[in-house]
Amino acid sequence: MAFDQIDRQILGLLQDDGRMTNVELAERVGLTAPPCLRRVRALEDAGAIKGYHAELDAAALGYPITVFAMVSLRSQAEHDLAAFEDHVAAIPEIRECHMLNGEIDFILKIVAGDLKSFQDILTTHLTPAPNVASVKTSLTIRTAKSVPGIPVRSA
Repeated sequence: MAFDQIDRQILGLLQDDGRMTNVELAERVGLTAPPCLRRVRALEDAGAIKGYHAELDAAALGYPITVFAMVSLRSQAEHDLAAFEDHVAAIPEIRECHMLNGEIDFILKIVAGDLKSFQDILTTHLTPAPNVASVKTSLTIRTAKSVPGIPVRSA
């Protein structure tokens, strides 16, 4: 799907505030409400808008610890990669899993209530997982930038 200037404006505005009403969105992009809603639905149908989410404060909800884990597997055969992805998908504290090119096979973003909880995740679920050769972890000290979504540029 090709996105015109109005589509890009809609995407950027909804990414910044997914709770914006259709009327407000329409005003901001210079449309009336019905064609604006049709465009939003078309963007959803095309997969450009994958969902709407609330941004939660992890620390306020009992997850003040964020750790990045670099995982190397013994085998990179497709079925072994898929098995690892399925394994980590079942662990709610693992919030992101990205397959990498290079020395490390996966990088994971893990949240935990405290260091003991993180250690339990690491030693009970991650290091003993099938095909895991090594896990290297780094605890975050602070987050200097965290911007959800992607940059939406003009056409």
